[in-house]
Amino acid sequence: MNVQDSLARGVAPAPPGTLHARTVAGGIQVRPRPGLTVRFGRGERPDVHLSVGEDDLWVSRQHGELTYRKRQWWLRNTGQQLLRLPRGRLMHATTESIPLATGYTPVFVRGSGYREHLVELYVSGHEPRTPNRHAVTLPPRRWPLDDDERLLLVVLGQRYLLYEDGPRPLSYRQAAEQLDTLRPDGQWRERRIENKIEAVRKRLDAGGFPYPLVHDRSAGGPSDNLLHNLLRGLVDSTTLVPPDLDLLEEEQGGGDGILRM
Repeated sequence: MNVQDSLARGVAPAPPGTLHARTVAGGIQVRPRPGLTVRFGRGERPDVHLSVGEDDLWVSRQHGELTYRKRQWWLRNTGQQLLRLPRGRLMHATTESIPLATGYTPVFVRGSGYREHLVELYVSGHEPRTPNRHAVTLPPRRWPLDDDERLLLVVLGQRYLLYEDGPRPLSYRQAAEQLDTLRPDGQWRERRIENKIEAVRKRLDAGGFPYPLVHDRSAGGPSDNLLHNLLRGLVDSTTLVPPDLDLLEEEQGGGDGILRM
């Protein structure tokens, strides 16, 4: 049996482990079978089963593949450009294959310039019980911050709250300068800012924050991304939201107070 024979047909519910894959060029649905491999890339059938980046020469003709083994679909990069997975995880051709979890996984294929080509993957699990549509909607988990912490994080993360592409935090020096304008009696100094941010990181990390907030010194390497992780998680969880930018309004009413670069 080949991949074409395994493509699901009809409208019957897909069994657990069924792979659903889609790009802008189309989609396929493949039932699980040990040893079965599904390939995607710029090429044509029978070289690939799912086309992606057909007009982009940076995409390899066979750029990735999914193989069913050990009751899971395993993703491998077979192309020259990187694959990007959720949470910024990157896969090179030398990276070991990884298993897909049940549910949805977006995979981005690096293309020319700033282009990325999306491959949407979904692995069916056991059908969950249909939730009560009249039940109260579950809110995202929001993280506790006191007033000073919220102001400080809004200043540091204002680019995140503007939903800029590829935002980065303000430096502690920039934050101290702006806070001196907003709260002249606050005695904001770079060292105080660093200490408060470290305290917030440790507290939220102990509470189960979804992104790494504490540097693993045993692993070595820089910890510059810890503040980025903190701000990204606070914005993703709607702990910090765009209306918080109102905190940056100067008391003198001289503008929005947002630091422009």
